[in-house]
Amino acid sequence: METQTSPKDEVAEAVELELEAVIGFNDIILWDYKKRELMARLSLHKGKIEALAFSPNDMYLVSLGGPDDGSVVVWSIAQREAICGSPAAGLNVGNATTVIFSRCRDEMFVTAGNGTIRVWELDLPNRKIWPTECQTGQMKRIVMSISMADDDSFFYLGTTTGDILKMNPRTKLLADTGPAKDKFSLGVSAISCLKMGGLLVGSGDGLLVFCKSPSYKPIKKIQLQGGITSITLRGEGHQFFVGTEESHIYRVNFTNFKETLITSCHFESVEDIVFPFGTAELFATCAKKDIRVWHTLTNRELLRITVPNMTCHGIDFMRDGKSIISAWDDGRIRAFAPETGRLMYVINNAHRIGVTAVATTSDCKRVISGGGEGEVRVWHIGHQIQKLEEALKEHKSSVSCIRVKKSNEECVTASTDGTCIIWDLVRLRRNQMILANTLFQCVCYHPEEFQIITSGTDRKIAYWEVFDGSVIRELDGSLSGAVNGMDITVEGVHFVTGGNDHLVKVWDYNEGEVTHVGVGHSGNITRIRISPGNQYIVSVSADGAILRWKYPFPS
Repeated sequence: METQTSPKDEVAEAVELELEAVIGFNDIILWDYKKRELMARLSLHKGKIEALAFSPNDMYLVSLGGPDDGSVVVWSIAQREAICGSPAAGLNVGNATTVIFSRCRDEMFVTAGNGTIRVWELDLPNRKIWPTECQTGQMKRIVMSISMADDDSFFYLGTTTGDILKMNPRTKLLADTGPAKDKFSLGVSAISCLKMGGLLVGSGDGLLVFCKSPSYKPIKKIQLQGGITSITLRGEGHQFFVGTEESHIYRVNFTNFKETLITSCHFESVEDIVFPFGTAELFATCAKKDIRVWHTLTNRELLRITVPNMTCHGIDFMRDGKSIISAWDDGRIRAFAPETGRLMYVINNAHRIGVTAVATTSDCKRVISGGGEGEVRVWHIGHQIQKLEEALKEHKSSVSCIRVKKSNEECVTASTDGTCIIWDLVRLRRNQMILANTLFQCVCYHPEEFQIITSGTDRKIAYWEVFDGSVIRELDGSLSGAVNGMDITVEGVHFVTGGNDHLVKVWDYNEGEVTHVGVGHSGNITRIRISPGNQYIVSVSADGAILRWKYPFPS
């Protein structure tokens, strides 16, 4: 299985390093950027790694350990081993959280954090690093970000207080500080020195500013969405890229200081993903207050529907493609137009403890919803009116998944009370109940609709007979963690699962064996779908990621 290329490729021109270092689980992973190959894993730190910096000639890498570790380590890139290490901060101050190398010398770097600013000198013959504490007088600050001038004449520190400190690395003294008034709201979270002079400053409330020492008053500014987390220059800084907490990457031209959104994604746990009937060109996802519609091939966001201060738990497209039906934690079902995002109608008080799952019938006349209190409700959808047909009160806990039979005469609901119920949608009563010692998270009809498959927190994938609710077989779906998402192909030959083990698995339905495993998620997979036409598998996870996989069998 192959993952799709990430939006990183679009900003690759801005990165001229041949090396890249990322933080793994207590490891630093050194990559060859051009070849996209792993070069080495560097292990020494205990627990979290706060920050990394390369020396100007790529001879060394310096790493900063988190609160449990508290050490700074210098690594030789050629030897792929640690040269020396030291406690990053003194005993009577907080942790160091940021690090930057000199722009001219491979032997000097700076660390800063809660009440500590240190300039370090590398003594290679003795394999030692020597720190010198910088003096800020009575001023006590917590440093969030750091940037070094091109000629090493000064370095600049952004603080949680919303001001900037300018330090001289030779004298280790404070040169100036500002702004005196109108400090940056929610702190200076990113800072970058420009070769032409001046600073780019990003604040925690999303304000991007070009300013100069000593006043630090905004010369140019724009407001972006989400607190600014990073600023990366391209060339001389005539163009630069800005990343935010809300998973936006902007490209900004310095001359006109106008932003272009080049990529976006969810920044909360993605609760659901669904394709429109019969097309793999688009798909929709929901996370927290957002429903987003994506173009599958380009990974571009086409539409964003936002309901402030609410959480969307589930979505479905009507078969005719004219509306997106969504389930919300305020107990309402909302329908939106997929082209414009216009609100078409709202079903108020659909469920008492929030709407947790939703499904639609193929004739576009009914919506079936499940709630946090365990009720399953069938709604008749007319041109002007939406009315309740029946409330089915058998589940004792929240409904996690609903699937409707092709004929619209039957549906199955899975619940965290350990039951799956098959409902007769003509007589509006229960046909069959399935019991297991698990919290059911997902259920699917086999396309021939004589069997269903379920899974949940017991990690078992179970096949059940629809007619009498008897279990046919059980498979171990995962070695660790619940299985949260499941989907089956139109032919019924293969199905896919994803869950808390972060793995996407493709199964042979008849053999009950895993044929392919996809490794890529860093968070719990919440839902997974196979695209119409079996071209792709799309999986979504609790860390806000949407991964598109190539379907491993010819369609």
